Amino acid sequence: MQQQDEEKHGPLPEIEKLKVYKIRWFILAIFVLYSTSNAMQWIQYSIIANVIVKYYGVSTTWVDWTSMLYMILYIPFIFPGSYLLDKLGLRVAVLIGMVGTCAGAWIKVGSVSPDRFWVGFLGQAVVALSQVFVLSVPARLAAVWFGPSQVSSACSIGVFGNQLGVALGFLIPPMIVSGSGNEEQIAKDLYILFIAVGIYTSALLIIIIFFFKDEPPTPPSYAQTQPSENQESMSFLQSLKRLMLNRSYVLLLISYGINTGIFYAISTLLNQIILLYYPDSEEDAGRIGLVIVVAGMFGSVACGVILDRFHKFKETTLAVYALSLVGMVVYTFTLNEGIAVVYFTSALLGFFMTGLLPVGFEFGAELTYPEPEGTSAGLLNASAQVFGIAFTNIYSVIFNNLNDIWANSIMSVMLLVGTIMTGLIKSDLRRQAAHSNK
Repeated sequence: MQQQDEEKHGPLPEIEKLKVYKIRWFILAIFVLYSTSNAMQWIQYSIIANVIVKYYGVSTTWVDWTSMLYMILYIPFIFPGSYLLDKLGLRVAVLIGMVGTCAGAWIKVGSVSPDRFWVGFLGQAVVALSQVFVLSVPARLAAVWFGPSQVSSACSIGVFGNQLGVALGFLIPPMIVSGSGNEEQIAKDLYILFIAVGIYTSALLIIIIFFFKDEPPTPPSYAQTQPSENQESMSFLQSLKRLMLNRSYVLLLISYGINTGIFYAISTLLNQIILLYYPDSEEDAGRIGLVIVVAGMFGSVACGVILDRFHKFKETTLAVYALSLVGMVVYTFTLNEGIAVVYFTSALLGFFMTGLLPVGFEFGAELTYPEPEGTSAGLLNASAQVFGIAFTNIYSVIFNNLNDIWANSIMSVMLLVGTIMTGLIKSDLRRQAAHSNK
């Protein structure tokens, strides 16, 4: 076996050259904070949609678009973004993303005037574009810095940063910006919100410039040594072609997009859904969003630990997906049962639906090895954005013309389709095979 590997990949490295470094946890922590700074701005306008409509005099559709910008801009730019991540490395990609996130945050500070919604929209677009250098990084960072026994856990912690940001995006804006205030008070609240985010992103930019590193001196696993020898000969377009011809990966691509796209739709319209049943409950809408994401954080970490321990990638993905469907059905038919019940069902939904994020990344990396992790993860995210745009618009139309029961029921049917597709995926764990054939 070793002789065959040497003929295919060249001489195998000595085991002494494989090493993990303590600084990997610090690098991962910086990334978590960086991812948080970008994700917290995604839902920043939508979760206080009623206040934004009141202050700027725009329609709820325009407010919804501040969220959908993240999805729309990601789709065409994920390809150059993934290319740059693979060619320039982690440090350059993260620096580009952090500069854009910081710049967009400060642009929004200049949008605090009833006639300057377009300025805030521009700032949101800059931050949304920077997301290209965030979402594809966790799988890549985990593979570059962590050994095979920790790579799934590291990826789940990396995704945790995005979820933490979304959670803060749900929680903080309703706490700071009051819908009951007059125009002057709303302006003051918006200044506080935008300047606080600007200061946070500026501090993080400084930390990344001085402390974030590209890769360790020596690789942490055999899976990292083998593809690296052939990396230069791998064309990015050829890699994309191979991914699109991988039947199992394409099934995962679609099913992952369905699940995450539904999560995006529910998150974008959460303020409007909650206020339909419980008027004057803006803060509850924010807290329910927080509950969804925090529960998802626990789900992500739990799934990461399960993957590292048992390496049951398909089984875990299928179980989490099926339970997301159960959570969606329960959520759909209990919205009118009282705000306390909504909190509970939202936690159930979030634990499994958001918990699928790192599982999808890791399963995708297994199915597509030795293709670059950033490319496979980037395509998964692109699929999520496409379905997110479609489902957000479909959900909005059905919600406004029929009701939320119809909208949620259709989303449940789509989750059923995704569950069936996940069951059809062949469990071809190529990266695990590379570890075992060392």
